[in-house]
Amino acid sequence: MVSLIGFSNSKFFTKYKFTVKGIDQGQYYRYFTSGFLHVGTTHLFFNMLTFYFFAPIVASSFDSTQFLLIYAGGLFLGGWFSYRLNQENKSYSAVGASGAVIGILFTSIVLRPDLELYFFFIPFPVKAYLFAVVYIIYTILGMKNQTDSIGHSAHLGGAIGSLGVALLLEPKILDYSSQNVFLILGTLVLGGIIVKLSPKKFR
Repeated sequence: MVSLIGFSNSKFFTKYKFTVKGIDQGQYYRYFTSGFLHVGTTHLFFNMLTFYFFAPIVASSFDSTQFLLIYAGGLFLGGWFSYRLNQENKSYSAVGASGAVIGILFTSIVLRPDLELYFFFIPFPVKAYLFAVVYIIYTILGMKNQTDSIGHSAHLGGAIGSLGVALLLEPKILDYSSQNVFLILGTLVLGGIIVKLSPKKFR
């Protein structure tokens, strides 16, 4: 509903989208409200399609409040990561639920160590943890090259945020998915270090 309003109301869209300038002015609500706005129906559709497939996995392992905390953790840290990496670019802005949705996707992967993913262009299933590692590498390269309009920094922050909250709420995940957790978190931490050491190259 928020996205639909934003499609036709530019003032509403501008007021609630994520902007570095707005955060600098103390408008911290933008960390969350921007996650309910999208640039168009295609953007909204693909985010919600991913959410549709993976949210039930997380929802079946946590209660409603915990699920919302996991989602909010990805949404907030995705926005915070974007802010930190684009702090000097006062014209930077972003919208979309993808940070939180990627967080839900990554949480699903550690909850289901046996999870396999299917893609239209690959005729065989791919182990989800391998997809996660490749996706993190792709995200880091996307942050470095900046050749598209995708919010790669929000995706990286969202994955860290949701996974972190999920592990705090249910540490027992480590009992049956420690390999996936450490593989994913290790790749995320390595990516974070690379970003931190190369602030001028990443946006």
